[in-house]
Amino acid sequence: MQKQLFTCLLLVSSLFVQAQRPAEDAAPKPAPKMDSNPGFKRELSLEAKTENKGEITIKGQKVSYKVVTGTMPVWDDDGKAIAGLFYVYYERTDVTNKDERPLVISFNGGPGTASVWMHLGYTSPRKLKIDDEGYPVQPYGFEENTNSILDVADIVYIDPVNTGFSRIVDKSVPTSKFFGVNADVKYLADWINAFVARQKRWASPKFLIGESYGTTRVSGLSLELQNRHWMYLNGVILVSPTDLGIKRDGPMSAALRVPYMAATAWHHKKLPADLQSKDLTAYLPEVEAFTVNELLPAIAQGGALSKDKRSAMVKKLARYTGLSEEAVMNQNLEIPFDFFWKELLRDQGKTVGRLDSRYIGMDKKDAGERPDYNSELTSWEHSFTPAINMYLRDELGYKTDLSYYIFGPTFPWDNNNNHTGDDLRQAMMQNPYLHLLVQSGYYDGACDYFNAKYNMWQMDPAGKIQDRMFWEGYRSGHMMYLRKEDLQTSNDHLRAFIKKAIPKFGTPAKF
Repeated sequence: MQKQLFTCLLLVSSLFVQAQRPAEDAAPKPAPKMDSNPGFKRELSLEAKTENKGEITIKGQKVSYKVVTGTMPVWDDDGKAIAGLFYVYYERTDVTNKDERPLVISFNGGPGTASVWMHLGYTSPRKLKIDDEGYPVQPYGFEENTNSILDVADIVYIDPVNTGFSRIVDKSVPTSKFFGVNADVKYLADWINAFVARQKRWASPKFLIGESYGTTRVSGLSLELQNRHWMYLNGVILVSPTDLGIKRDGPMSAALRVPYMAATAWHHKKLPADLQSKDLTAYLPEVEAFTVNELLPAIAQGGALSKDKRSAMVKKLARYTGLSEEAVMNQNLEIPFDFFWKELLRDQGKTVGRLDSRYIGMDKKDAGERPDYNSELTSWEHSFTPAINMYLRDELGYKTDLSYYIFGPTFPWDNNNNHTGDDLRQAMMQNPYLHLLVQSGYYDGACDYFNAKYNMWQMDPAGKIQDRMFWEGYRSGHMMYLRKEDLQTSNDHLRAFIKKAIPKFGTPAKF
């Protein structure tokens, strides 16, 4: 039994990591069967619901609200229920006119993760108990989130199929109906349409927010909702975005990761004194310019690069990344992520985290090309898993014996025909109201900040919609909101963006 449990835990962590890694990673192993304990009756109720009331003070203002936890069906084209999606919906109750009240629709990523991360970490009126830098503390639990955006918008957190308490109910339906870039977008758009109708929110300004793979999801949803459901949005928020299907193979991929490495080296004080003395945001523009103007052409030249130019490039790249010149030379100027996480602090017997390089790990051996584990992920699982179960089951009273899948079995996942970045561009060019906000942590090595900027450049190569595209950076990682200072700042940026993206009364949607 212990062996089975250990195997399951290893596989679940592997699924999360592989889901957010580039395509070169090996295909994940088949997910184990779950919820199979014969001692429990574990069934999904398609219309289960609980309702609670609460009050919180945000920005000095008392906000009363109701929170609904429930499950709502996914229907096929014949109107048959084939799955049930679990959601948690927060609605402010002291607002008389919901037509003017924004609705934020929130997803996380994976693609096999529940909405727990941004729910109990970022925007809701409850957040998990952690220290000021995001590390777990005991006793586990949750507390008020006085930075929540509930003062300016209602929020629904949605768990896609096989995450959270969401499940497939018709086993005869192929998983390809759910598990793929485009299948995911299609069924979720249908579900959102039904949810908005049930809640009578068609008149409300609407926003999508997604984190990590959730950014792929909401980018595709922006056009799917607009073109197939005639639901026009005011804003899309991408938190730690993926590549959104925008290709960057070869030299481009190798070069774009360097500013992240430079930020991480700065954080761990591995730079020469003249660079280390600069503030992070004063230092990074220098590295970004080097990346685009010098490093990218040098990598593209490959063996044609002269010996003198190669030597000069090695010195500069080592200077910016905190690695030795020998290490940079041995990698032919193309430093792999895994190698960087292992190498940067190798002399201290430590590794740095992948999703947040502020986190430190320790390996069995200092030798090797990659860390043994992701130090930040173990920390996050440590704190989030108890809190979400305590909150949903105990405080909100949602009754089920189903396991809450922090990471669920959603493989194989079809990544073909991913054009979600261009979908978002089309939606913005068709809809003058639609605005974009991108939020990135400087220390995120999975969905790094400079690649997020590159997305925006390539989505709009002619610069026609740059006035509706905004980027914000934070001194933390993938889940930048886990750092106390960034939790406040990032929510303030959301609050300002929501207000900015809602036009003044009577403003026509035209260019």
